[in-house]
Parts: sequence; structure tokens; C-alpha cells
Amino acid sequence: MDLGIAGRRALVCASSKGLGRGCAEALAAEGVDLILNARGAEALDETAEFIRANYNVSVTAVAADITSEEGRAHVLAAAGTLDIVVTNAGGPPPGNWRDWRRDDFIAAMDANALTPIALMTELLPGMTERGWGRVVNITSVAVKSPIAILGLSNTARTALTGYVAGVARDVAAQGVIVNNLLPGLHATDRTIALDGMEAKLTGEDIDTVRARRITTIPAKRYGSLEEFGKTCAFMCSEHAGFMVGQNVLLDGGAFVSTF
Repeated sequence: MDLGIAGRRALVCASSKGLGRGCAEALAAEGVDLILNARGAEALDETAEFIRANYNVSVTAVAADITSEEGRAHVLAAAGTLDIVVTNAGGPPPGNWRDWRRDDFIAAMDANALTPIALMTELLPGMTERGWGRVVNITSVAVKSPIAILGLSNTARTALTGYVAGVARDVAAQGVIVNNLLPGLHATDRTIALDGMEAKLTGEDIDTVRARRITTIPAKRYGSLEEFGKTCAFMCSEHAGFMVGQNVLLDGGAFVSTF
């Protein structure tokens, strides 16, 4: 299927590795020129070089902290006019609700709610004026099925979900489509870190922990970065124009619900 977005320009946040990189490669395969962003310059440059070498698209790498005002300004200045934005940032650390204080919640909100909101505030007006745009916010399955040790993430990502529910419907008539993509367990550094944390807490080896977590997924495996990226690319495509303000689960069937 031709997604109809060749020649578009996309910003993909946290795209040096993991889910962000999966999205960047899938968009590049569709002929989308990229602005890649992450904090670590070395990994970001390696990813940019790989995409340049394997896809016939322009790639600009901007190493900056997208969760800071200064970092966002730097990225947006380098990006120029954008048609597509994939917002993404690493989740807050796991922990116990007894230990979280106001500063912990503020940090979580800054990274996982206020940063994508700031990007949309900056970029949606231009998209509506031009009559076309796509925003995909990478959030989490925890929006629908909260994870106790990820309470900071649960809180911030749910706040973003509520914001998107209204904004997406306000800009849809101008050809600007905003949706959220909710990953479950994928083969990322974050999942590996959580597996390791559980192994440390239980005294088990990491393979035992991973095997147990996989049993909770009807697909009986972790998701791949490639299939996540291709789902994101479709949500950025011409064909997604009637998909408005949705929360698209990609979790191998782990969340159980009729609706």
C-alpha cells in the first residue's frame, strides 16, 4: 500500500533507538524526510547515518533534550516546516506510590504530557493553515491498564490522553489528524530494564522473568520495533484521515476488554 506521504517532513522524537527509531525507519521507507531527535548525540548520529545509507531521504539529526524549553526551541528551529510529528520521550522511573512526591510528578508531567502538548501548541497552527498534518503521540498501554510501579507514567500519559481527546476533534476539519499509539511490551531497552528490575526484586534470572511476562501476552512474544513503526507510519498516512483522537493499542492482545 502506498501511504501517500512521500516527500513529507517528519519530526520523530527519541528516535535514536527503540520505538522512536522503528517509527523513523518506517517513515523513511515511505519516502518521508526526517528530523531525528534524541539526547545522546552518538547513538543519534549512528541512526541518522544508517537511515541515510538505506533510504533515499533527507535526514537531519538534532541532539537536544526535547523535554526542555531550550531543547524544543533548538529542535524546532532546525526542523522548519513539518507535516508529521511523532512525540515520544522515555518514561519516568518505576517505583512505589509511597515514595513519590510533588517534584516526581512535575518531572513526569513535563516529560510525558507537557512536552508533547508544547509541540502541538507550536506546530498545529501551521498544519491547520496548510490544511494537512499528522501527530502521533507514543504513550502507553498503561493509559488503559495502569501498571502500579509505573504510577508516574500512568498519571502523565493519561493527562496527555485527555488533552488529545479535545484537541484532535478541534483540528480534524482542517485536515490535521492527531492520535495516540499505545505500546505494550516491545523488545526495547525499557522492557529489558523492567525485566531486570523484576529479576532483582524476585531473585530470579532475567530469562525466567521474561518468560513469565510473555505468558501474559496472547501473541506469546514481545512486539517488534518494525511492526510498531509500520503501525505508526500508517497513522501518519493519507489513509488515516478519518481516524480522529483514537488510542491505538499495540500490545499483542494483553489488554482484555470487549470495547
